[in-house]
Amino acid sequence: MNRSQYLCLTALAAAIGFASAHAADTTVSADVTAKINTRTMQKTTQFDRFIITYRNGTTERSSATAATQNVTAAVSRAKLHASANATAGSALGVTWKRKLAIGSDLVRTSRKLDRNEALTLMQQIATDPAVAAVEPDVMLHAVKDYVAPASASPGGSAPNDTNFPLQWHMRPGNGTVEKVGRDTTSFANWGGSGASSAWPNYDGSGVTVAVIDTGVIIHGDLNEDYAGAGYDMINDSFVSGRAADGRSPGGWDLGDWTNTEPYITECLDGNASAGEASSWHGSHVFGNIAAVNNNGTGVDGIATHAKVIPIRALGHCGGYTSDIADSITWASGGHVDGIPDNPNPAQVISMSLGGDGTCLASDVSGTAIAGAMARGATVVVAAGNDSEDASSHTPASCPGVVAVASVGITGKRAFYSNYGSTVTVAAPGGGIYANDASSGTQVDAGFVWSTVSSSTTTPDQGTSVTGGMAGTSQATPHVSGIVALMIEAVNEAGHATLTPDQIRLALVNSARNFPNTPDHPIGAGIVDANAAISAAINYNSVAPSIALTSGVAAIASGKAGDAILYRIDVPTGATNLTLRTLGGTGDVSLFAKRGNPPSNDGGNADFKSVKPGNSESIVQTTVSPGSWYVLVVGVKDFANVQVLANYTAH
Repeated sequence: MNRSQYLCLTALAAAIGFASAHAADTTVSADVTAKINTRTMQKTTQFDRFIITYRNGTTERSSATAATQNVTAAVSRAKLHASANATAGSALGVTWKRKLAIGSDLVRTSRKLDRNEALTLMQQIATDPAVAAVEPDVMLHAVKDYVAPASASPGGSAPNDTNFPLQWHMRPGNGTVEKVGRDTTSFANWGGSGASSAWPNYDGSGVTVAVIDTGVIIHGDLNEDYAGAGYDMINDSFVSGRAADGRSPGGWDLGDWTNTEPYITECLDGNASAGEASSWHGSHVFGNIAAVNNNGTGVDGIATHAKVIPIRALGHCGGYTSDIADSITWASGGHVDGIPDNPNPAQVISMSLGGDGTCLASDVSGTAIAGAMARGATVVVAAGNDSEDASSHTPASCPGVVAVASVGITGKRAFYSNYGSTVTVAAPGGGIYANDASSGTQVDAGFVWSTVSSSTTTPDQGTSVTGGMAGTSQATPHVSGIVALMIEAVNEAGHATLTPDQIRLALVNSARNFPNTPDHPIGAGIVDANAAISAAINYNSVAPSIALTSGVAAIASGKAGDAILYRIDVPTGATNLTLRTLGGTGDVSLFAKRGNPPSNDGGNADFKSVKPGNSESIVQTTVSPGSWYVLVVGVKDFANVQVLANYTAH
């Protein structure tokens, strides 16, 4: 099997991008550079689509004509011409494409620009005071999983769900020794999600889950009652494979193969050996959530009776940021111009896609996700398959998401899984090799088994089968499905709906301990279905974080063992973050973690202060921006303790 690489959203670090831009223009101010997102330009070499956010109240914000004139004027100032490397002749053309749901404008240039040209154009766009932000509209991709060889596939339908024995990932991770599929060796299952133990009581009924991916095929083992209610959000006909530009009702997968022309040239820079057959990635993800249980065929899904809405945002070459952002908005019940509103707003959004580039709240992806969360949707995303820090990947690093790492059957971090403080929780994604090693013999216990097609191009040329994949993109739907069970359980208990923040905290607090300390941090632990459901039902223990303002003290009181969670949002460029407790009575300990809440005992915190008494302090001179969670835990009863966070803004 060839190792499938995690195809990345193209990104260029700001320091690198502006080093070349400054060589040509040293007059660009810090205010201008701060408006430009260059983090998404590292691996793409040509750009012809740009997303511009105009300030509220400006003419450009409400007028496509004014927005186009704004960019055309920037083209003139940048001295860009219709022909590459030309010093004279016709000016580069600009076409306004559409208004994104978040309010930004998408424009396209008449030819593709190289990095320096794109940076120069964005600098000139950003010099206009009406502009709040600008970034290239680049491709994200499905988190490309490792695919089990065809010879390992159990093939088509099997009576009485007899492929369920392959699904170690659905069973409890309690160390039970089991032999999976055709394996000759047994393994202790420490990595399972425990979903099967929740099925006697919960099946996702009454909960809507949106899967933003490649869409879904017609498959006899999938609950596709709402597949037609999804949408193909890909605008570009080349990417979608449809005859004309525009979006289309129904979340059906038309195929995403890249191993024939014109895709070899356009997607792969002419490298035919890098082309692939259609992945059926969205169908495999869909099946983990909503394969039909007890129907005498194939595999089982975590939330088989949930309403699963497939949204096609990834096609040939991947999917544009602009389409994915609109997909997030539409999935969660927000309005997208040109298509009907979603009659089935999702409470859970599952995204096994992404690429390079740290995500800030002000970015296009960050803004769309914040809007979805405000509408009540929990956004679950894959951490990525590069064995890198997920903080440099989008949307895994977007504020507020549940970012999911991958473990194998032994509970060990899958060698490919991204990691770091932005990861919320781990889930079964498959370790590929025996004992979850980084190489060796592939085993059936190394893969997650779900629904795919045997076709290499369009789905109608193949048959519905069960296939194995391994990756964080398969760990992600395990968490998404379990979140659906959590929401169902809360509804049945008659409790108030949990916020995305509460859902996220419930996942953190209920995660099962790793059987051994991972080689890199991959969240609070391994997701456990019954524990997560219990944490959700007992929602009083899932308190949302209390917002802290720099320099303003909060007052904490409680009993021994109480844990109070705070959050301080640190802006980009800030330094000298100080977290303190002081005054009052009793004894507390102080814990801090960036991106995710610490566990209730602080065991997975990035930083801690556990001195006797109330005078605790954590100091970080160099600070990563984003949400920092601060946990105050009572060692003894405590009262009137000041909780103070300070940073220096620049």
